[in-house]
Amino acid sequence: MTAPPARAGLPFRAFPPNAITALALCCGLTGVRYGFVEDWERALTFIILAGVLDGMDGRVARLLRAQSKFGAELDSLSDNIAFGTAPALIMFFWSLQFAPKFGWTVALALAVCCALRLARFNARIDNDDQPHKSAGFNTGVPAPVGAGLAFVPLFLWLVTGNDLFRSWTLVMPWTLFVAGLMISSLPTFTWTSLRVRRTWRLPALAGVVLLGAALLNEPWLTLLAISALYLLMIPFSIAAYGRVKRRRASAAA
Repeated sequence: MTAPPARAGLPFRAFPPNAITALALCCGLTGVRYGFVEDWERALTFIILAGVLDGMDGRVARLLRAQSKFGAELDSLSDNIAFGTAPALIMFFWSLQFAPKFGWTVALALAVCCALRLARFNARIDNDDQPHKSAGFNTGVPAPVGAGLAFVPLFLWLVTGNDLFRSWTLVMPWTLFVAGLMISSLPTFTWTSLRVRRTWRLPALAGVVLLGAALLNEPWLTLLAISALYLLMIPFSIAAYGRVKRRRASAAA
C-alpha cells in the first residue's frame, strides 16, 4: 500500500514566525515612508521595531519547531529590505542627497553590501566548515547591527541638533565604513558567544531592565551608547576568536 502524498503548503505552526518576519518587512518599508516626509524619528522607530521583530521570529520558530526553508528565505528578504534598502534610502534622504557627487552611489553601497552579506550567510548555511559559526561568532557585522551603526550620525544629530553630523562629508565615509564592516570577515560576538556567570545573572537582569527604561526615556542617546559599545567590542571579539583558534590548533596538534 503506497503512502499518501505529502500535503503541500506550510503547517499552521509555521504561520506565527513567518507573520512576524512579514511584519518586520512592513516596518522597514514604513520607515522609508516616513523618510520620504522627513519624519526622521518615526523612520528610525520603525527600523528599530523591525530589528526587534527580526530577533523574535527565529526564536518563535525554534520554540514551535517551525523552522523551514520558506521561513529562512523570507527572513533573508525581509532583512535585505528592512536593514539594507530602508536605511540606505533614509540616509540618502537625510544627508547623502546633498552630496554633489556619489551620494546615491554610497547609499547603494550600503544596500548592496547588506545584500551581499545575507547572500554569503545563505550560501554557507549548510556548510560543515564554518570556523566562526562553530566557535559561536558571526562573520562580519549582522545586517540589523549594520543598520543601527549606519544611523549613528543621525542619532548624533537628534541628540545634539548640530548640523555638522548631517554633513555629507561626514556621513559618506561613515556609511562606506559600515558597509565594509558588513561584508568583512571579522569575527564578531553573537548572543551564544556571550556568557553570564551565575553570580552576575541578577545584576545582568537588572541591567536589561534599566536599558529598557533608558530606551523609553532617551532612545537616541541610548542607541548611540549601544552602537559605541558594539564598536568597542569588535577588537575584543577578534582577540577572543584568536584564543579559540589557538586552542583548537593545540588540540589538533
